[in-house]
Amino acid sequence: FCQPELGTVGLSEEQARDQYEHIGIYVADFKPMLQTLGGGTDRITMKLVVDEASDIVLGCHMVGEHTAEIIQGMGIALKAGATKAHFDATVGIHPSAAEEFVTMREKAR
Repeated sequence: FCQPELGTVGLSEEQARDQYEHIGIYVADFKPMLQTLGGGTDRITMKLVVDEASDIVLGCHMVGEHTAEIIQGMGIALKAGATKAHFDATVGIHPSAAEEFVTMREKAR
């Protein structure tokens, strides 16, 4: 465990680029509502690594508050073979940091 919390499941962006021809990277970087309302400065960063040919999510990475709780569910999703379309079709729980994983629509690269 560390502060800020850090969690990763599946392949890193670099590992995915070595193993797959075309990958999509989706990133969210934001200040959570609790920090915003409370005057805090902590941020959260999330990344999804997706195989563009199959739409399968290859990796999920997060730094920030509640990572330990959120990344567990992402590990289950990856183990089950979840696709980006599965993530996109999921209704996010608002307000929560976890909702960012299902609202990433534009590729960062």
